[in-house]
Amino acid sequence: MSIVCTLLSLWMFAVFIRIVLSWFPAPAGGALATMTNALGAVTDPVLNPVRAMLPPVRMGGMGLDLSPMVVLLVGSLLLRVLC
Repeated sequence: MSIVCTLLSLWMFAVFIRIVLSWFPAPAGGALATMTNALGAVTDPVLNPVRAMLPPVRMGGMGLDLSPMVVLLVGSLLLRVLC
């Protein structure tokens, strides 16, 4: 069970890092863009279905994507139950 807990914790950390990296523009072909793409490949399979169910919250001219926060909340609840 500890392997599952460790993997879930690492995945949740990847989601958190992806949230932070979304605040900074990544130049094409740079290291930051490569890291963002790698994190997207790991986190998108879970985030995309949540995005489909939960539309972005409109804030003026932009939208706030709440799916990472929902996924982190559910992940932390899973960690408490499993670990």
